[in-house]
Amino acid sequence: MAGWARIQEGARHLHEKRFRPTITLSREFGCEGFPLAERLKDLLENASGEPWNILDKALLERVAQDEGISLRLLRNLGDTTRLLESLGLNAADHVTHDKAFEKVAKHLVEIAAVGNAVIVGRGGSILCHSLKNCYHFRLEASLQWRIHSIAARLCLPEEEACELVRTNSRNREKFISESLGANVADLTYYDGVFNNERHTVEAIAEAILAYVKQAWADKSYFK
Repeated sequence: MAGWARIQEGARHLHEKRFRPTITLSREFGCEGFPLAERLKDLLENASGEPWNILDKALLERVAQDEGISLRLLRNLGDTTRLLESLGLNAADHVTHDKAFEKVAKHLVEIAAVGNAVIVGRGGSILCHSLKNCYHFRLEASLQWRIHSIAARLCLPEEEACELVRTNSRNREKFISESLGANVADLTYYDGVFNNERHTVEAIAEAILAYVKQAWADKSYFK
């Protein structure tokens, strides 16, 4: 995060008035959100000639450091420990999931407004919906495909992968719904929705790049 901030500061001095885009990626649990973010970063850097950054783990680490919150809590926002909070089964000085997410959301929006960021998950499409420099995309696929994908990527037995996908899908969507009062699957939040089962990461990344290049008003930004 510190390195990214220095790069962005240098870029701002060189192009003080230039407005930069941000891309948010939402995905059903089990879709290839991170591989897509990595490929997009490469394509966007090549197309713009400027550095881009993927915000997910890095964002959590920054919030944990700046706010003094457990990184473990931030990584597991919306998991089953939130149920214990609702029952009052936590220490008096415990930082709740809701408070932690509020801090994550604040940092996420600040980073999105600067631009040159690919933001994965964390309700980015909803939080940044009003930012004019943001474009929002979502990955979806059948349950069975997502189970197979997780099993292959994490080297898990099919039964364990199935439970992981079902539990995380339910918990994450419920958490975003309760925290932001919105349905993350609502298509009105997105510029485009892709079927990860039918399209490769490469094809989706190329399509997103083409869309953003066409939609971005400052045509001089892209080579």
